[in-house]
Amino acid sequence: MKITVETLVNAPIGKVWSAYTTPADITQWHTASDDWHTTKATVDLREGGEFSSRMEAKDGSFGFDFAGTYTRIVPLQLLEYSFGDRTGAVEFVPGANGVRVRSTFDAESENPVEMQRQGWQAILNNFAKHVEASP
Repeated sequence: MKITVETLVNAPIGKVWSAYTTPADITQWHTASDDWHTTKATVDLREGGEFSSRMEAKDGSFGFDFAGTYTRIVPLQLLEYSFGDRTGAVEFVPGANGVRVRSTFDAESENPVEMQRQGWQAILNNFAKHVEASP
């Protein structure tokens, strides 16, 4: 089953793409709630390149790595990737009111679909806030 979440970012495509693919930015926005944070991120932005981010509860009670491999990259338009036995894609669609960022991914079986959708949507919402607040 595929899940899709999206947000509209009021910023130029270059700024949006950069914030999505730069480790220093990723550590600022890649979280679903205020009691979590991303402590480190790496990006090898090329087909076959790997990415990872370490997400941890701020109280130190739990953490996990989100990692995968880029399978297709169309600069300023599309990132496709695999993570474990799942796949995902992020589309960047410029429009009159900003850039629509749409993330589609294979659901996992451990958590309810709606919980996954809400978590990934919260991350995208944080992404939009981060980009729009950056100079």
